[in-house]
Amino acid sequence: MSENEKLEQAAEKAAPAPAKPAKADKKKDAKTEKKSKPGFFARIGKWFKEMKSELKKVQWPTKKQTINNTVIVIVCCIIVGICIWLFDWLAGSVIRALLDLFGKG
Repeated sequence: MSENEKLEQAAEKAAPAPAKPAKADKKKDAKTEKKSKPGFFARIGKWFKEMKSELKKVQWPTKKQTINNTVIVIVCCIIVGICIWLFDWLAGSVIRALLDLFGKG
């Protein structure tokens, strides 16, 4: 949760509850709410603006960090692959030896 959302929630908890409008007022509010709702393209534009502002906040890694992390991932994948290959070879050898021992191979 972002800091802004936390602050907004804290402000909502601290603020007193507004008085409830009468039923006639609710109908008027519903009509004005529909009219004040932004259009489809306005909402898309707002979403892109918000996305752009959030991406500006991201701390992007440097080229050196990216290369270093990529090398680490490749090395880890190779090590895990070798471990799986060794386990498979060992398990296959054990099963083959057991089958040969009991004459089923």
